[in-house]
Amino acid sequence: MTQIKSVEPMPRTTILVIEDEPLIRMAIADDLRDAGFQTLEAANADDALDILSSEASIGAIFTDIDLHGALDGLSLAWIVRDRWPPIGIIVTSGKRRVDRDQMPDQSLFFPKPYAPQAIIEALARLVS
Repeated sequence: MTQIKSVEPMPRTTILVIEDEPLIRMAIADDLRDAGFQTLEAANADDALDILSSEASIGAIFTDIDLHGALDGLSLAWIVRDRWPPIGIIVTSGKRRVDRDQMPDQSLFFPKPYAPQAIIEALARLVS
């Protein structure tokens, strides 16, 4: 089992995790909570947009690109950058690579499988 290091001092920032595979979503959300973040979870982009519209404490999103539903995670990232510019964005995929010019400004890409500690450290930088 991987030891998760907290990134203290950590503001109680909320991270929205968007992943359609429940076990993967729960695992990274648990890792983020262990590191000191608050987390919310969504299984698709539509649910994520509903949460983003109602929850002002979200400092960043961590989204898979390959989501079930009308919008994929990359489309969601562009919507988030347009509607909520201060929110940090990390996208991930195990099926494809994304070039920098395909993603919104100041967003990050991590291929799967990713190291949870790398995600935690990147989120800490994005929300600081």
